[in-house]
This record gives sequence, C-alpha cells and structure tokens, in this order.
Amino acid sequence: MPKISQLMATCEAAARAGAQELMDWRGRFSTREKSARDLVTDADLASQRAIEAVIRGQFPDHGFLGEEDPDLEQLNQPYCWVVDPLDGTLNYVHDFPFFAVSVAVAKEGKVLAGVVFDPLREECFRAGLGEGSWLDGSRIATSETTTMEQALLAVSFPPNIQVDDPDFQAFLKVTPLCQAVRRTGSAALNLAYVASGRLDAHWAHFIYPWDSAAGVLLVAEAGGVVQASRGGEFELAKGNYSVASTRQLYDTLRPLIG
Repeated sequence: MPKISQLMATCEAAARAGAQELMDWRGRFSTREKSARDLVTDADLASQRAIEAVIRGQFPDHGFLGEEDPDLEQLNQPYCWVVDPLDGTLNYVHDFPFFAVSVAVAKEGKVLAGVVFDPLREECFRAGLGEGSWLDGSRIATSETTTMEQALLAVSFPPNIQVDDPDFQAFLKVTPLCQAVRRTGSAALNLAYVASGRLDAHWAHFIYPWDSAAGVLLVAEAGGVVQASRGGEFELAKGNYSVASTRQLYDTLRPLIG
C-alpha cells in the first residue's frame, strides 16, 4: 500500500500540473455544451491530460475517474484517482475568478488523500486520511460556529436547476435563518472553505464524485461533520454530501435541506 504522504504529494503535483494548463489556456480556449448550461472547454481537457500523466507516472496500474472521462466502473479498482480538472467551468469561461482543480485517490471507496488547488490565489488545500487538513504549510480546522444565526453557508445547484429541486427548496428554507447563503459555482472550493473556516456549512444533492472526493476529506480531516446530503454515510460513488463545521450546526441544518 502506498504511504499517505506519497499519495498526498502525487495529488498536489497532479493538481498543480492541471492548474498550469488552466492558466495557460485562459482567454484562448473554445467551449462546447455537455448539456444546457453545462460547458466543457479545451482547458478542461488539457488539464485532465496533464493530471493523468502525473498520476500514471507514479501509479500506472491504478484506476482513473475524471470528469471528462466519467467511467464510474473505475471506482471498483483497488485504488482509483478521482479528478475534476476544472471545477467551476462556467466561472472560468466568464473569467469569474472562482475555480479550482480537485484531485483525490480512494481505496475501495474510501478517500485516502486529496488536494483542491486554486490557481488564481495559489492556495493548495490538501488532506490525508489521519494526517489532517492543510492550507499550504499551515494546519487548518473548521470554524466553531454552532448556530444558524452565526453561519455563512454555501449551496451547489445542478446546471438545470428547477424551482422544485431539493437544493433550491432548501435554499429558500435556510436563507432566512442564517447570516447568508453563497452560490459560488465551485463545490470543491466551497468544501475547502468549510475545512478552513471561511464557510460554516455546505450541501449538494446533485453532484458527482469528482466534485466532492477531495473536498469531503478536507472537511473531515479538519474536524467537520460529513454525511450524505440527506443524512447517513457519505458514499463516494454517489457524490452527494452535506457538511458542517460542528455537530450542533449540522444537526440544525440537516432537517432543513431535505
């Protein structure tokens, strides 16, 4: 079994390689629609190729699940790398400065190491199972917020949001009760921000493993609560989650989000 430190180092190297592609492609890419309101760019594809090259160089026999090559059967491999080469594509296309690269590795569905890298701010959020969560060289922890009145929350909506979708209905219930709710467009950075205390809670009913793999480990290793979006154990293959900085805050939020 590879050491956690080795897996973390590979996550970071791969994420940085992908991020460099994103920065190199800024302003000179073309886009296409995967579906309405859901875009993929040349930069996504270049980033994923760079990430996979780093990972294959270290672990050629491991499974690989990337957003631009979404074969969920890869999660059945003993080890599987779970990658979002550009989380926040619509932000990237509009030059809205909030996007990231997410790289994680799991063994039999359990995330062992993960990195969320923000290339604009050059912030590297990384975590290893049993090793804590870190922002660059400093250990990070979730906030101590326990009440909705004190909490700054985030929600992730699916691309084709409808009025009756549970995420939107939860947004309507939660917003009057907390300080504010943010929709940033990057689930990976939302999770990293919960881990570092910048946000207090975050949820997403309709999300994918590559969006959440690294981020949920960041939150858990930073001392936060991580569960599936409707409660119960988080399942990597499904991807959906609800996270909070403290148990008290989570127990108040959970019934409100469906």
